[in-house]
Amino acid sequence: MRNKKLHPTQKKLLDILAKNTDDELSIRDMQEILDVSSTSVVAHHLKQLEKNGYLKKNPYNPKDYQVVKGSPEKKITYLNLYGLAHCGPNGSILDGNPTDRIAISTKLLTFPSLEAFVVKAKGDSMAPKINEGDFVIVKRNHNPESGAIVACINDGEALIKKIRIEKDKNKKRYILISLNPKYPPFLAKDDFRIEGEVRGVITSKFE
Repeated sequence: MRNKKLHPTQKKLLDILAKNTDDELSIRDMQEILDVSSTSVVAHHLKQLEKNGYLKKNPYNPKDYQVVKGSPEKKITYLNLYGLAHCGPNGSILDGNPTDRIAISTKLLTFPSLEAFVVKAKGDSMAPKINEGDFVIVKRNHNPESGAIVACINDGEALIKKIRIEKDKNKKRYILISLNPKYPPFLAKDDFRIEGEVRGVITSKFE
């Protein structure tokens, strides 16, 4: 069991974070719950847990920590790569075998690698943020917030789009938006389904 290797304070800290996934705890909050002498003690143990692969920290939100399930993550992980092929009725980006496996440092991910996959972008509808041939890192998430960029299925086609969610008589309506202004927004079809939220882009070329 991995917890036998942990300092007792680190084990307790992991349990606290796992039980408060919906509540963002500050280091001061953690100090009070742990009943330790200072916030620097908490910061030290958080750093060790992150270093050893037990935690993922969101670099844009200092209160957002995610406990990595199972064994600590390795420094390098291999993510499945999928193409944006036509999927057909009820199809999925993730159907069938991946076209390749991409090695990536787990430090580049702000979430557990088990929730990640990669798609290879096509076309210029999401330029300049995402260009033809770029490798797009996606976190599995079927219910992202309005304004998120997602990998999705619409009318049998696999796409990367920004979404705007509107309420229409208690029913959600999705508007799909391209970042390239030459492509107008359009309403999602009945088969629309979100596969995940875009969390990073590895460019395939430099200008």
